Amino acid sequence: MKYIKKLMFLLLPCVIESCISNSDTEIYQKKRDNIVDVHALIKEIPINDVLIGSIARPFLLGDYLLIGDYKSSDKLIHIFDKNNFDYLVSTADVGQGPNEITVMGHIGINEGKHCFYVSDHGKQRIYSYNIDSVLVDSDYTPTVKAEMNMIRFPDRYQYINDTLSFALMIEPTSASTFNQSVAKWNIQLGEFKTMKYRHPDITKKRISFAVSPENGIYVECYANHDLLSICKVDGNLKYNIYGPDWDKESTKIHHYGNVVFCNDKIIASYSGGDSRTNAYRPTRFLVFSLDGDYLKTLDVGFRIVDFCYDNNNNRIIMNFNDEIQFGYLDLNGIV
Repeated sequence: MKYIKKLMFLLLPCVIESCISNSDTEIYQKKRDNIVDVHALIKEIPINDVLIGSIARPFLLGDYLLIGDYKSSDKLIHIFDKNNFDYLVSTADVGQGPNEITVMGHIGINEGKHCFYVSDHGKQRIYSYNIDSVLVDSDYTPTVKAEMNMIRFPDRYQYINDTLSFALMIEPTSASTFNQSVAKWNIQLGEFKTMKYRHPDITKKRISFAVSPENGIYVECYANHDLLSICKVDGNLKYNIYGPDWDKESTKIHHYGNVVFCNDKIIASYSGGDSRTNAYRPTRFLVFSLDGDYLKTLDVGFRIVDFCYDNNNNRIIMNFNDEIQFGYLDLNGIV
């Protein structure tokens, strides 16, 4: 008995420290009711010169808006002036031939070299396109940037340089199952270093993520759980932000969609609808501080497929599965 009492006395500081640590990192938000209706402020982007399918994603490179058209039978990437949305050119031929794309994945952005990188999950390659050359040469041929493999490969990623990118890494576990985690990725060597934090109560991780190198943090938003995790870029947890519908068990409710950093804010699309119906599409943005404090909800009123943040014009560019296909929201005076 004396031994047990002595052991408990020795362990007590560790227990107290653990409780304090948990109280510092685990934040529960019971209400998110500061709702701003921005539906009338959404400006439609007319796409008149090119047909774009329903599965599309926007990306930004310098002064250009790139739209990946994932169901195209011809050109897979359409390029626009991001300031006035004038159509400029299309590139990335779909097909089995040399330098054609069979199964397009992520479009990575290298601002410094005016390049964008296109993942082809059919050929397990990443192709490099110089945007200045694409704009002047309709027959531009890309080069191979890197090879991928089926053991570990990047889904989405944020390129920093050739030896450091932050990737949403996929590890297939069978023909129909896979693990997902945020990792540091060396695109030159094809090596991944998985971030060490993993939520202990979640076994099937399905997330979107964004990185802010200038603030030294990244954020994970969970699709099947009302949870947003903010971590340091060294992989250590800063905060778990639990929403009103948090449940450690995976449910049929779709929570977070995509997430971006907007200057000193985190903006994430959010649904709360049944994932088995069309209601799973997000129609709202949740706005947080960099420490995860809930600030407001922007009610867009359109079903959001994907979006990106235009830092120069301080606006969010979106594509929708709704009565309009593309639009933007000016954040000045709102966020």
